[in-house]
Amino acid sequence: MPRISRLEKDQVDQPTQEIYDTYIAERGKVPNMFRTVAHRPEIFRTLIAHFRAVMNTGTVPAKLKELVIVRTSQLNNCEY
Repeated sequence: MPRISRLEKDQVDQPTQEIYDTYIAERGKVPNMFRTVAHRPEIFRTLIAHFRAVMNTGTVPAKLKELVIVRTSQLNNCEY
């Protein structure tokens, strides 16, 4: 069981719900890391902006970046 709860859509403010909707449309779910950070909406919104900048820019393909994220989570025994 996680030490910090993962917030559901009905537990967050309207701007955060809109971000949840975007992730649900794009990925089918909101990643657990984001649901945890949503306890602090101001940090959550800047994290999303940073994540999008990392994933959507640069020369490394997004699929390879995603593989690195998944593998790092596995090595650290994290729930992805």
